[in-house]
Amino acid sequence: MIVVDTTVLVYAVGADHRLAEPCRRIVDDIAHGRVTATTTAEVIQEFVHVRARRRGRADAVALGEAFATLFAPLLVVDEAMLRRGLALYGDHESLGAFDAVLVAAAMATGAEALVSADRAFARVAGLRHIDPTDWATRASNG
Repeated sequence: MIVVDTTVLVYAVGADHRLAEPCRRIVDDIAHGRVTATTTAEVIQEFVHVRARRRGRADAVALGEAFATLFAPLLVVDEAMLRRGLALYGDHESLGAFDAVLVAAAMATGAEALVSADRAFARVAGLRHIDPTDWATRASNG
């Protein structure tokens, strides 16, 4: 199972960008059952916030609902994950608090990897980070 970050969702449904196609491929692989994935409610909330600022609330809500269905059951962040995330945040200048908690949740659930365009995740020991541009290579290598 992989955990998907907000960046993948944003680029997958966004306008032309070099990461659009790799992120669409990731979402397609998840939708077609080629990979098992989840994310958190907070990731979807962040996606909806970003999307609404660009495309309006109705579009953001519809996509948020679709992503909630795609990634169900969602990963629930508990107190232990939050506390581990806060410790990671304190230890890693490159991670924001939101991202640090996502790392803690991914690690606590034994996720195979965290997929994100944010390369700050690659600096966390014990976490396998997959950049969307490396997805095709990852998929072909198992």
